[in-house]
Amino acid sequence: MKIVILAGGSGTRLWPMSRRNSPKQFSKVMGKKTLLEITLNRFKKEYSLDKIYISTTPGYYKNVIKILPDFKVQNIIVEPEKRDTAAAMGYVAAVLSVDDPSEPLAFVASDHYIKDNNLFLQTLEIAEAEIKRTGKLLDIGIVPEYPSTALGYTRIGAQVRTEKGIEIYEFLGHKEKPSYKVAQKYFDKREYLWHGNFYMWTPEMFLEAFKKYAPEVYKPLEEIRDILKKDKKSIVYKGRRSTKKQMLIGKIFRKIPKTMIDYAITEKMKPRDILIIKGEFGWSDVGSWNDLHKRMLNKADSKGNLVKGNWMGVDTTHSLVYTTSGKMVATIGLDDMVIVDTKDALLVCPRGRSQDVKAIIEKLKKNKKRKKYL
Repeated sequence: MKIVILAGGSGTRLWPMSRRNSPKQFSKVMGKKTLLEITLNRFKKEYSLDKIYISTTPGYYKNVIKILPDFKVQNIIVEPEKRDTAAAMGYVAAVLSVDDPSEPLAFVASDHYIKDNNLFLQTLEIAEAEIKRTGKLLDIGIVPEYPSTALGYTRIGAQVRTEKGIEIYEFLGHKEKPSYKVAQKYFDKREYLWHGNFYMWTPEMFLEAFKKYAPEVYKPLEEIRDILKKDKKSIVYKGRRSTKKQMLIGKIFRKIPKTMIDYAITEKMKPRDILIIKGEFGWSDVGSWNDLHKRMLNKADSKGNLVKGNWMGVDTTHSLVYTTSGKMVATIGLDDMVIVDTKDALLVCPRGRSQDVKAIIEKLKKNKKRKKYL
């Protein structure tokens, strides 16, 4: 199986540390290494570097090679421009289909938290075997910990089989980011799992699905694949020094509609063509400062404070304090708070409201003078 690490997202839910030009996958929010480095290291023991790819965009290519200077540039797949997940994942499928159309691949995010890495790798191993055995698309669902409105939900049916204690279920449908009322209903029912976004299939099967359910996506991908079959070297990113073939690929790529892969194919597929593995390895998309605090409580002090940087506190409990500005942060009489201090922006909010950072982001987008803080 090939591993494709998706590192092209521009998520800003960990603002102000995570920014548009340097999103959270390139940030050291969980220790001394960036989330991208942590994700890559997750696979090194079980997969050779030849089997690991990084998918990103032109704007983040320099971030990738700066953080991973020894990573093979041939294995960095740079989509010509950001056009959402259908284009990004379809482009990867087109590239990898040139040499190994039938070898399974797993798309994994570059900015997620995994608690039990061995169990996670075993889950991928079982998924690979299941793809080869059934020819079906595999995804991983996570048992919900609370009624989240920031995640999608996968409905599962009957249990199909169990391999080494890992359960595989029928797929019955998907709902993207429901309202709180609906999320609460899903949370109360055992047949709904968080959608972990671990799509696993073969390049050939991904392309066939695009051909059947999203021909407007498939046609440009087919043209790109035909070019790559004649000249595989043209896939190596050269930035502004692009070759004529790379410029042609970019022109064709821009014909692909901006849409999520969920909407393009998976929500249109017949449920019998998809299987869901229940992921019980401990997972989080690290979607807020509160999530980060929960996942790293083992590194908190005796009063539940998760601290990074120069901080001193009096009567401060269960708070997250991150400072990269160089100055000391002092707190008195705080509980359940988030304080993130960077060179040019400071965030202060209750931990339970950290998900609402997205409201600040929306306000910044509408303010011309303050867009520089995004």
